[in-house]
Amino acid sequence: MIVGVLKEIKPQENRVAMTPAGVEVMGNFGHSILVETGAGANSGFQDAVYVKAGAEPVDSPAEIFYRADMILRVKEPQPPEYDLLREGQIYCSFLHLAASEPLTRTLMASGAVCIAYETLQTADGSLPLLKPMSEVAGPMAIQEGAKYLEMAQGGHGVLLGGVPGVDPGTVVIIGGGVVGTHAAKMACGLGAKVYVLDINPDRLRYLSDVMPANCFLHMSSPATIRGLIQGADVVVGAVLIPGSKTPTLVTRKMLETMKTGAVLVDVSIDQGGCFETSRETSHAEPTYIVDGKVHYAVSNMPGALPRTSTIALTNASLFYALQIANQGLKTAITVHPEIKSGINVAYGKVTYPGVAHTFDLEHVPADTLF
Repeated sequence: MIVGVLKEIKPQENRVAMTPAGVEVMGNFGHSILVETGAGANSGFQDAVYVKAGAEPVDSPAEIFYRADMILRVKEPQPPEYDLLREGQIYCSFLHLAASEPLTRTLMASGAVCIAYETLQTADGSLPLLKPMSEVAGPMAIQEGAKYLEMAQGGHGVLLGGVPGVDPGTVVIIGGGVVGTHAAKMACGLGAKVYVLDINPDRLRYLSDVMPANCFLHMSSPATIRGLIQGADVVVGAVLIPGSKTPTLVTRKMLETMKTGAVLVDVSIDQGGCFETSRETSHAEPTYIVDGKVHYAVSNMPGALPRTSTIALTNASLFYALQIANQGLKTAITVHPEIKSGINVAYGKVTYPGVAHTFDLEHVPADTLF
């Protein structure tokens, strides 16, 4: 199979979909790998290293779209590329379609088979391709929250860990999944008073066994959120419904009760956000202020740490890319049904139920198309 690795063109996206080590492995199975010139530079992987690993460097993204059977990317296609997708071509990346009806309809019109890394789900409910990025975004949420608590950044000047004789800051994390857990570990490590909210009692029981004494677990409810955020210095939105739009859990009215200079970090923004006042920001302009509260809502947080993120993503995604390339997609989704759960759009149809429901579109199971 001819596999193309494109350079990211979304603003401030510095990751690349595959490392040279991954290219070498795919080449060992007989696949031809096209890598766009400069694709790995921001992650610390120069073109020469890709060539040494067996890749063919290609200057034009249009050529990669034209030649490749499968395209690997970190982020969704951007407007200049919409007309380059073709029917039956496999496009693999983080898509987050439930946050964008225009993109969903564009991919439908292309006829391409679009696999969303964030919805590829194993039988036990885990999300193996989203997990490594969540493991990056969780600690980052606390790093950014701590930074924007500085008064010069718009915060109210609280050190999360406190100092002897001064109380630590308070962090409220809504969602106890991978992002929430790693955010809590970071915040607890700094010495903050940390509250983690989740709707799954079993998840709370697990966290109670593994988290330190300065982490407090609560069942999530509107009343609990409303009460806890009033004393919070940092609130992290870490809620995920795979493939579907994130529900609004912190309303504008709730926001008004929070401390002036508190920081809200909405990691869920790539699926629409869980704060009513959230709107997508970028690494270049990451924050804005509503009612005196700092909002951080960068949709590609791991893009700021591309070296770590790129290696982690390749570690997780290489297996699935190989299965598709080695066996063909039809066989791969039979042998590894989790790949089927990653298919969001194929041959003009929406194949993921969460996306179809969000935009009131017909849901056509992938099984019927392959």
